Amino acid sequence: MRTILLLFQLKPEQERQIRELVPDWTIVSGSSENLTSEHYKNAEVVLGWDSDMLDALNSGCKLKWVQTSSAGVDRLPLAAFKSLGIQLTSASGIHPVSMAETLFAMLLAFSRNLHHAIRNQSEHIWKASERYYQLSGKTMGIIGVGVIGKEIARIAGAFGMKTIGVRRDPQPVPGVDKIYAMEQLDEVLSQSDVIVNVLPYTRETHHLFNSERFGAMRSDALFFNMGRGSSVDTDALVNALKNGIIRGAGLDVFETEPLPGEHPLWTMDNVIITPHIGGWTDQYKQRVTDILLHNLQAYLTTGKPDRNVVDYERNY
Repeated sequence: MRTILLLFQLKPEQERQIRELVPDWTIVSGSSENLTSEHYKNAEVVLGWDSDMLDALNSGCKLKWVQTSSAGVDRLPLAAFKSLGIQLTSASGIHPVSMAETLFAMLLAFSRNLHHAIRNQSEHIWKASERYYQLSGKTMGIIGVGVIGKEIARIAGAFGMKTIGVRRDPQPVPGVDKIYAMEQLDEVLSQSDVIVNVLPYTRETHHLFNSERFGAMRSDALFFNMGRGSSVDTDALVNALKNGIIRGAGLDVFETEPLPGEHPLWTMDNVIITPHIGGWTDQYKQRVTDILLHNLQAYLTTGKPDRNVVDYERNY
């Protein structure tokens, strides 16, 4: 019997949609607390991932395809997948709206100093900040102009911001005022009042934002990391925030997650932290289900999923 293992928990209605597509398959839903090694070994298709799957990979299994519930795949055993011929697809493309809204929640909080007002409110302190800012007329540098970057640029334009972007292919992008190549990153950083990192994690982006990158930014610049935690050298970021090299940072992702309780970022008044929830939305599970259903139909027809297929050479 062919089996799909759902490690990413779906709603009953979404499981029903899968059963209608593959009525003769076994569908197992659960987590490491209620699954056995046999469940892992017998799965041909897996939605989601957990570390217990590693034992199944090492001891022999039927796994042919993994559909992740996230856009990033850098935390998965990519080398093992490649060597075993396991196909991998991501949930890339379902995050633009929620990620953009999370970014602008942070950005507006900084511009109106709401992060300070909320802290003062908890202490019953009536105190205005020294300066407030408007977004209109500011320049936003979007590092990694994919589907999320395009949505961010669209909203930035509605606020009257100028948008410049960096991407591997520096061809013009509708809605972005100017596109630069990766080799021109420092030029973009030096022009930007607001810098948004939405790059995937690859060998090339590891610690891309280091002391030199922060040094290329304006002293009143705001930096937002909505991409991957390991693309930022955390020690260099802390130094830049402590020493006024940049004005502030909004951070949804980190090199180590959860962020350790004793980490200095927690207590900095020029930092806003969210716990890697930038892509979360009440529609998230249905969007993941839609990708799974599309890819499952292709898998049944051709033996291969065809949407968001991960390139093991690029890690995305």
